[in-house]
Amino acid sequence: MTSPIDQTPAPQSSTPNKTQWELYASNEEAWAAMIADCATAQKSIDLEQFIFVNDDLGKKLIDICAERASHGVKVRFLWDAAGSFTIFGSDLSSELRKKGIELHFWRTLIPSYFKVPNFRSWYLRNHRRTLVIDNAIAYTGSISVRDSMKSWRDTNARFEGPVVREMLNAFDRMWARAKDQKPLPRRVRARDREFRYITNYPSPGRRHIYAQLIEALRSARKYVYITTPYFVPTHRLLRVIKLAAHRGVDVQIILPERTDHYPTLDYAARSYFNTLLASRVRIFLYEGTIIHSKSIIVDGEWATVGSMNLDSASLLYNYEANIITTNAKFAEELSAHFVRDIQKSKEVTREEWSKRFFTEKILFAAIRLIKKFL
Repeated sequence: MTSPIDQTPAPQSSTPNKTQWELYASNEEAWAAMIADCATAQKSIDLEQFIFVNDDLGKKLIDICAERASHGVKVRFLWDAAGSFTIFGSDLSSELRKKGIELHFWRTLIPSYFKVPNFRSWYLRNHRRTLVIDNAIAYTGSISVRDSMKSWRDTNARFEGPVVREMLNAFDRMWARAKDQKPLPRRVRARDREFRYITNYPSPGRRHIYAQLIEALRSARKYVYITTPYFVPTHRLLRVIKLAAHRGVDVQIILPERTDHYPTLDYAARSYFNTLLASRVRIFLYEGTIIHSKSIIVDGEWATVGSMNLDSASLLYNYEANIITTNAKFAEELSAHFVRDIQKSKEVTREEWSKRFFTEKILFAAIRLIKKFL
């Protein structure tokens, strides 16, 4: 590694006007913390999720929120209709209303051919993951609510402090959009300049996470550590990654050995290996369980964690939200996670990659033709 990293979590500031955090490297830890905080909610619980399944975990979370709702806590669920398709169209919405929980789905699963503004928007999913409790505690990351993800390697974070206000505002604005309310709640900004909750919208000029990521990569001087489950970069993103490596920046990328999706996404990611390796980018495949984390650290001075993958769907078409921070202690702790993940990964060497079968080379070249849809 380019820089030695202390794997002991750094102490956090207890100053009221500073953001405090806790990082979780497993879904079980994050789920337990989320459920514990929901169980003590006094005012409100706001949950925005791409994937919510009504399995044992989902039922447990619903039961706790229903119990809190019975004590006057305002509970709002905002789930994506595609990500939570096993629930969309079921009787659960009416059941939740009877328990005092308001549930809305983002978009429908059936595009409207008669309303022009809504036709293309069927593809524009809400991929964000936000939980805000009592306007004081908030979670975000790569987490979903599904039992089958129990053993996955995910990165999630719990926050207290000024950034929570910004996270709640982002939820309120998406809630209003889902209900077709106008005007939208006014946008607010956190008082803590080191932590921001940045959103991505599927329209030019509003892909704010994407824009800040490009700028951070262009400014990188020492190292860039990237963890992403899906890697189908835009031409612009691929170019700045390669340019960073060419000017001597230590660029390392961790990808899963296999994803939870159809093999097409695995093939698509691998179609970039040749050009990345030629640019001296180091690539690691995480072995064992699926790694679903979405995090980037640049020079220990800039870091992001949240819902955004490095694929075309997330970068260009989905609604996404990430914590972006310039806090060195947070970046150091996130880097420690990266170091541990490297130890569980196998590096892809250029020599090894050049020996793959000719049929694979043809397949990887062909898959690039549909990369904009992945």
